[in-house]
Order: sequence, then C-alpha cells, then structure tokens
Amino acid sequence: MSFQVTPGMRRLGASVLGMEAIVAGLITPVAIVVGKVEPALAVTAGIGLAVLCVVAAGLLKKPVGYLLGSVVQVLAIATGFLVTSMFFLGAIFAALWITAIMVARRVEGATSR
Repeated sequence: MSFQVTPGMRRLGASVLGMEAIVAGLITPVAIVVGKVEPALAVTAGIGLAVLCVVAAGLLKKPVGYLLGSVVQVLAIATGFLVTSMFFLGAIFAALWITAIMVARRVEGATSR
C-alpha cells in the first residue's frame, strides 16, 4: 500500500506545521526567561524546531514530508523537557497533525467517488 498525497492533505498539513513553527519559535524566550535554560540550547531547540516545521511543510508534496512532519511532532512533545507546557501543546499539535491527514483523506476519498 503506497502513501497517496492529496492536495487537501498538503493544505491542512501545511497549516498545522505553520502554526507549530510560530509556537516553536516562541518557546525560545520562554525557555530562557522562565525555564532558565541555557540560551544556546533554547535557541537550538526552539528555532531548530521552527525551521524543521517550515522544511516539512515545504516537502508535503512528497511522502517524506509527512515522515518529517511526524518526527517534528515527536520533537515538539520532547521540548516539554525544556518548557513544561510544551508537553501539552506538543500533544495538541500531534493530534491536529493526525487529524489533518485523516480528515483530508476521508473528505477527498468521499468526493472522488
């Protein structure tokens, strides 16, 4: 069974990753000021995750983009070790990611009949 990429999946996936990139970038100052995380680590984690979100969104025309997007979800949850609230926010984004893929596949499958 091959992974079929649909236009709806790309749109919804890119929307989730775009919003996630903003949140990921914003955890950098929170980690430094509130979490007392070393600035180099906070910038690497926050900005690095934001860049990965943008790269994954750009690759959503191919199945590898969805693999990278899924890895981003795991990393977003892992940033909870730096900023505790990211455990919750990362889980929400992971749920949105899964939902976006499932809903787009269902809707586009129903309209193609």
